[in-house]
Amino acid sequence: MKKATFIEKVAIQLNDTHPALTIAELMRLLVDIEGLNWDVAWDVTKRACAYTNHTLMPEAVERLSVGLLEHVLPRHLQIIYDINLRHLQ
Repeated sequence: MKKATFIEKVAIQLNDTHPALTIAELMRLLVDIEGLNWDVAWDVTKRACAYTNHTLMPEAVERLSVGLLEHVLPRHLQIIYDINLRHLQ
């Protein structure tokens, strides 16, 4: 997969919190399946995805427990931790 080709052809709009796992899934596909290194995959993901939150009320923001993600989507949780670590650094 060529980086420019994907970015030129794909735009993913995340409207609200429930599709936010798309970020981890795209990273998983690019790194684990397509074999891109992390930095290239992250650049592609950032360019392909946009996020809009339609509400600021905390009760409207969906939350998934770490335990649930560990059980159901362990690779996605690992990717989320990696994104967070890189952001904090």
